[in-house]
Amino acid sequence: MKHNKYLKVVGDVKDRGRIKWTALMLPEHVEMIREWYAKDELVAKPQLTEDDLQLLQEELDIALKRQCEVVLKNWEEGVVYEYRGTIEGIDARSRILICKEGEKRHRLPIDRVVSIVMVE
Repeated sequence: MKHNKYLKVVGDVKDRGRIKWTALMLPEHVEMIREWYAKDELVAKPQLTEDDLQLLQEELDIALKRQCEVVLKNWEEGVVYEYRGTIEGIDARSRILICKEGEKRHRLPIDRVVSIVMVE
């Protein structure tokens, strides 16, 4: 029997999953389904309380003074990005946090920082 990489055996049934249905769909439908899956994976911006913001400020101050390694989580357009590095400084005028990750420097808006965790 020829080996088919799309063929899955589930119990006694041999199934090709979504592959069998793509021949029946128009390209526009396939594109709309892909967009729908992409939108489904988006994350709403976390609503931080006053206490959360206070803890975030304290972690930021300690990490800046000690120059220790931190893990920053930054929300941007529905996706939470994670950066690992040291905080070099804060530009208070433009509200930008400068994080150094290896040789790269990231300029992150302070309003979009969701969490800061110090790494021991």
